[in-house]
Amino acid sequence: MAIIAPSLLSADFLHLERDCDMLNQSKADWFHLDVMDGQFVPNISFGPMIVAAICKSTTRYCDVHLMIEEPEKYTEAFKNAGANNITVHIETCKDLKHNIQQIKNLGMHAGVAINPDTPIESLKNILKEVDLICLMSVHPGFGGQSFIPNTINKIKELRTLIDEQKLNTKIEVDGGVTLENALSIIKAGADILVAGNTIFKSKDPIATIEALKSI
Repeated sequence: MAIIAPSLLSADFLHLERDCDMLNQSKADWFHLDVMDGQFVPNISFGPMIVAAICKSTTRYCDVHLMIEEPEKYTEAFKNAGANNITVHIETCKDLKHNIQQIKNLGMHAGVAINPDTPIESLKNILKEVDLICLMSVHPGFGGQSFIPNTINKIKELRTLIDEQKLNTKIEVDGGVTLENALSIIKAGADILVAGNTIFKSKDPIATIEALKSI
């Protein structure tokens, strides 16, 4: 059964407390928090202050995805905000192993994200070091994009690498996840589904989360 991680990027920020309460009443496993800096990606989302407010609203696992340049400068701030996991992008880290170790030294789980155009091969030497790999199934920076079909092949390739090394590293898929494609994503080998618009634009978000969870 997949871990369901609603992306708060698609929440109604005028009524953020209401949306957090809704998720707390649902079968959502994690809160997924997308931090964007306007540099690595063209959009700007929110920083440690908003993350802290969201983390205080829940006892669920808080999965912070840093789509930012120089993430090492902000790791401790997000730890203090309540992050359980921090995921950094392979494309932004000059010394990825150092970034991963910094996150773990602060007592958090560590993840690495890769963009759609980044090959799975680039992850081969760090799989043992991380708790999860986040495969971007859209180009990062904006919510509401369509799932890139080739992601299925990348999930399968990554699943093979993880299984060959007999690791417990989880595969997270982020972007364009819907009720229609969730089964194929899970069958390919994903462990965690990040869903934004599919949940928050739904007429019944709690029922949608339950439907995703039951797949």
